Amino acid sequence: MWPPDPDPDPDPDPEPAGGSRSGPVVPGLRALLPARAFLCSLKGRLLLAESGLSFITFICYVASSASAFLTAPLLEFLLALYFLFADAMQLNDKWQGLCWPMMDFLRCVTAALIYFAISITAVAKYSDGASKAAGVFGFFATIVFAIDFYLIFNEVAKFLKQGDSADETTAHKTEEENSDSDSD
Repeated sequence: MWPPDPDPDPDPDPEPAGGSRSGPVVPGLRALLPARAFLCSLKGRLLLAESGLSFITFICYVASSASAFLTAPLLEFLLALYFLFADAMQLNDKWQGLCWPMMDFLRCVTAALIYFAISITAVAKYSDGASKAAGVFGFFATIVFAIDFYLIFNEVAKFLKQGDSADETTAHKTEEENSDSDSD
């Protein structure tokens, strides 16, 4: 079951004389999966929805006559997976030199705009069912990406507003100190 048990059953086999164990071993690819707590968070669910919708849209474009548009969903799928694992593995804390919120914001804005444009074209210009399905899934992806960039924008705006209020109080205190010293 996921997540792995923190206290696994004791191993009935004794350890070899020269070997030592350093805790529970997570088998294979399970170690690469994001934590359940992150996947249940709003950001985790949005990234899962973005990657899922991008993959479904990509498959629909592969099967349709509008195959010229399959690059955009493929790239968005790969970028959403990258950000899913980067957020889950907390790479934003490890790689401080990158502006993660801005990169995520730009990824979401461009994805929403591109999905909107190619979805309109796929639905209006092509008549086969796979193109129509790709367009519909593209519209759903547009909505999910738009929600994500709206939430990122609100977080960044709140952070900047807190920073501005701290700068204003510091500047106000400095002005008061300077005015007190001038009156002597």
